[in-house]
Amino acid sequence: MGVVGQFPLMSDIKRRTIRAPVNPLDKSTIVSILPKYIEERKHTIQPGVFVIQPGTYENPSILIVEPSSWWKEIDENQPLLEIPHSSIVVADSVVRDYCNGLIACDMASFMPGLFFVPGCKVALSKNETDYDVTLRWIKQEHKDKIEAANIKQKNWYTQLVRMADSLWAGSNGNPLCISSDMKMAARSLNLVNKEWLKDSQVMELVRCVACGHLKNPVYPICSNCKAISDPAKAKELGLVFAQ
Repeated sequence: MGVVGQFPLMSDIKRRTIRAPVNPLDKSTIVSILPKYIEERKHTIQPGVFVIQPGTYENPSILIVEPSSWWKEIDENQPLLEIPHSSIVVADSVVRDYCNGLIACDMASFMPGLFFVPGCKVALSKNETDYDVTLRWIKQEHKDKIEAANIKQKNWYTQLVRMADSLWAGSNGNPLCISSDMKMAARSLNLVNKEWLKDSQVMELVRCVACGHLKNPVYPICSNCKAISDPAKAKELGLVFAQ
């Protein structure tokens, strides 16, 4: 490695990652109706940061994706070899890598409203941007894909809510077992009366007087040792226990 004031060594020049010209027509559009900010990072390719803003069924958000490249090392005497990937491959990777890591997502019938279409539209007027024109194109020409994504997303929401109900019951009302996606699903399905949506309960956990296990004070029985920690509340609720 050279020092300040010296010309770069030939070996340093060969190791530089300099991209070849990119095809300006090679573009794809990622569409999101998920009301959630997404930042997908891929450290092995350039460009490798993909930010998708929250979207809805009525007003989807989009991200126009261009080709990305990674570099393969041959040996120390040769320049790094650029391996380009088309925008379709990159867009598909962004969608799949994000969705595959989500609970209750099967990438078929239950998944977030996230998909991509090849191509985009170029603004012909200075009063509009490529984003505006492409978004209008998506709404008009790919309405069927948005509708299909909405159905899959609702199915995914339903699965998340069912899972949250089960976790809430099995943990004796421990709010720490409810993920932010589960809460988002309940709000999106307008199930705002779910008890586990109350964020204030996160700070209300107390320790069982019998075993020290954290429990929700709303419930008089400890889920860990089954001790009746609040007999008065149990009597108030009319609970009867076997002797």
